[in-house]
Amino acid sequence: MNDDLNLHLPKDAYGYSEKNYEDMLCSAKDSGVFDLDFYQAHCGEFETEMLAFKDAVRKTRFSNVNPSANFDTEGYMRMNLDVYQQNTSALAHYICHGEEDNRKTMPATHRWVPKSALVAKDTNTWQTQKVAIVVHIFYSEFIEKFAGSIAKFPIAVDVFVSASTNEIVELVKDKYQTIESIRQLKVVKAENRGRNFGPFLVEFSQELLEYDLMCHVHSKKSLYSGREQTQWFDYMHEYLLNDVHVVSCLLRLFDEHQDIGIYYPTSFWMMPSWVNHWTCNKSHAQTFVDEWGISTNTGFLNYPASGMFWLRPKAAEQWLGRAYNYKDFPKEPLPNDGSYLHALERSVGLLVEKNNYRQLFYHPSTAKFTLDKSYIYTNYHKPPIQLFNEVKNFEIVSFDIFDTILSREFQVSDLAKFKLGEVLSNCDVVSSPMQFVEVRNSVEHQLRVERKFCGDVSIVEIYQRISEEFQCENSQAQGWGELEFEFDRKSIRAKPEMVDLIYNLHELNRDIWFITDTYYTEDQIATLLQSIGISIPYKLFVSSELGLRKDAGTMWNHVSKAVQAQERSYIHIGDNVRSDAQICGDFGLTNMHVLHPVDKWQAKSLPNNCVCRDQLNITEVNKWGPLVSKFGRYPFFGE
Repeated sequence: MNDDLNLHLPKDAYGYSEKNYEDMLCSAKDSGVFDLDFYQAHCGEFETEMLAFKDAVRKTRFSNVNPSANFDTEGYMRMNLDVYQQNTSALAHYICHGEEDNRKTMPATHRWVPKSALVAKDTNTWQTQKVAIVVHIFYSEFIEKFAGSIAKFPIAVDVFVSASTNEIVELVKDKYQTIESIRQLKVVKAENRGRNFGPFLVEFSQELLEYDLMCHVHSKKSLYSGREQTQWFDYMHEYLLNDVHVVSCLLRLFDEHQDIGIYYPTSFWMMPSWVNHWTCNKSHAQTFVDEWGISTNTGFLNYPASGMFWLRPKAAEQWLGRAYNYKDFPKEPLPNDGSYLHALERSVGLLVEKNNYRQLFYHPSTAKFTLDKSYIYTNYHKPPIQLFNEVKNFEIVSFDIFDTILSREFQVSDLAKFKLGEVLSNCDVVSSPMQFVEVRNSVEHQLRVERKFCGDVSIVEIYQRISEEFQCENSQAQGWGELEFEFDRKSIRAKPEMVDLIYNLHELNRDIWFITDTYYTEDQIATLLQSIGISIPYKLFVSSELGLRKDAGTMWNHVSKAVQAQERSYIHIGDNVRSDAQICGDFGLTNMHVLHPVDKWQAKSLPNNCVCRDQLNITEVNKWGPLVSKFGRYPFFGE
């Protein structure tokens, strides 16, 4: 569409004039990408068709709502990342540029549908709930955004604002004191410590226990491909405060269902598939494990990624009920992930559940409120043909090895050490198999400490040190090391669908690389690959040989240079959220995370008995290991 004739017409915040909207609506209806009845069924009633269309243009910039059965917003954004990076409406872009640029569309698709839904009902008391809205404003341009949503809040509220500067404090007072829906206003200048959680807890925590409900939001910007993005914030803001229909419904649901403790929308749809994971934050959560009694024994979990949510304060009384000081929070600068604050946002939902309350979610694409927690696995529903289609166009495809293309029958790597320990205890070398496992692992750890966790260690070096521990000949200890490997090799099972994928890619002349963090030697890894039927040409990157590790980033630095030298497209596939996805992506390398067998097992809420990868209970390992291994053979759902 041509804007030349509209250059002098007044435009809205999104750069469109009324004439633009009229032309776009006409075109959208003609092409079938906007349907009023379809949109209202998902996004509520509108007084006019034009108001509904404007709402669709606005929301398809940051939300995966679909404007008709013929247009899939998320699909369009994922196929056209330039549109997302430009912070542009998917619907408006397709109408104005997509058709003439031959951009593809697809019918509206629900990638996840809640198993059940809660429908908000009118109660006599939902409007009498005592509600607090807690806002932290670091960027002054967000003052107006929060003012707009609070002004149309359906009931009177008390507002607590922490601000990063005195200037913002004064601007907030001037702006917010005129908002009729605000019953009481409290504004404070906060220290720049603890991000959004520090000011919220230091300044207001105990006071908030007096309220039936509270909403916590903050100004948030994200960097994506070097550009400043607000879509994540806009998504959270929309479904926490700005959408009056959604807000009215959640207030009714909190009032009707007194066992709902926390609410937030399902995870932002353009985040990585593994966003709902502990990543590297479990160790930072030990404080909450000790103080609150929560459990961190799963990999994936439901939590408000962004740290914005609605909360029933009494559902988290242990958290809000104590006094805080800014010194309780880490100083800046903080890492992008892996800190007390990242662990905190992951722990709040667990505390609510520990206190026998439930988590409530809103799924914009289906317009449903639900208690169904399985949305966190939305992007792990992928049949083998879809997996092949998603990676076949990359010229180089690399794979992690353990738990990605092969797995251990009993899941636990320490089992081979235990079996070796049985042999050695029968020879009276050790008192018990577990004693050997402890010594074996301690020696490996000592070697890593001595090297200050730089590089890697090999099984040869481990057993050389073991020979010193047991005061035996090195040749004898190396024989033990070979026996450990042999026990492990016998437990190895191929993942057939993944091996088939490798061969199908090879037939398309794709280069196959294998990248692994392991103490095994390159020859031993080649033996394992051969044992699962890999007999095609490949390139091998083994940490013990190269002295580089994925989890330290040094391997990815090496791989990145190798990819750049070839000037070819590349993708890596692996099961470790941190090593194979997060850190890999930090080096600008495209990657696809697949489910570890234990994660897939836990995703289906199957018995959690002792499938923990960090424990060695032989009875439980023998009982559950083969079942978990078989269930997790294909690392997605949809096989």
